Amino acid sequence: MNTKIYLNNEKFVAGMSLKDSTEYENNNMALHVCENPNDVLENRKILAASLHCDLKSFVCTNQTHSANFHRVTLDDKGRGADQIDTAIADTDALYTYESDLLLCSFTADCVPVIFYNEKTGLIGVIHSGWQGTVKEITLKLFQHLTQIEQCNPNDLHVQLGAALSQEKFEVDEDVYIKFKNLGYADDFIYYKKETNKYHIDNQLTVKKQCELVGIPSDQIKIDTTCTFLSSDGFSYRQDRQSGRHMSFIMKKVFNK
Repeated sequence: MNTKIYLNNEKFVAGMSLKDSTEYENNNMALHVCENPNDVLENRKILAASLHCDLKSFVCTNQTHSANFHRVTLDDKGRGADQIDTAIADTDALYTYESDLLLCSFTADCVPVIFYNEKTGLIGVIHSGWQGTVKEITLKLFQHLTQIEQCNPNDLHVQLGAALSQEKFEVDEDVYIKFKNLGYADDFIYYKKETNKYHIDNQLTVKKQCELVGIPSDQIKIDTTCTFLSSDGFSYRQDRQSGRHMSFIMKKVFNK
């Protein structure tokens, strides 16, 4: 199975599943866009085995391009793991302090954000498509973590997974204005006169949101793989019928 592991140490394992022509439905991990749910479940089970966990450890959401987030507890274990209707509703970010829970986020061009805190054991995932970015889901979650959960931003480490590149993320003026109105995304936008389109770097905009809450720049890593251009990528923009990557993080069970 084609999987990119971003982190694997004694405390955490984190990564992102990739497109793989040798697996069912090219290694699609999403039940909400699939030809056969059983194929997706088989892909998830193979991934779970490679991570030394069980499908019942997965925690999934019904993503709606919102700015909503959810603190995961042990009662949430297995939600959305094998059927859509048990997934956490209307939510695009998860965080927890618990072990043996695989927090999951699904993307096909959107920016997946994976984060962890070495000192407290906090982990989380965020789904930030352009709509989530202009709603500032990443900024709002990290503000919540620092203000309500008393999390020191200096202790946070962030991995931005593979996403649509600036070259391929071209938009009309209406979307450009939404990014412009953020007040801090100008450096991540250019205009192409020949096509009358604006090109936006969603990853760098999300990185800026992380920096605005005080996360050190050198603790924010970016996977520059373009989901449109790479053969490893699922791209909704390229193929409306595309499957989904799953970005994930888990705090290992023996660190309870």
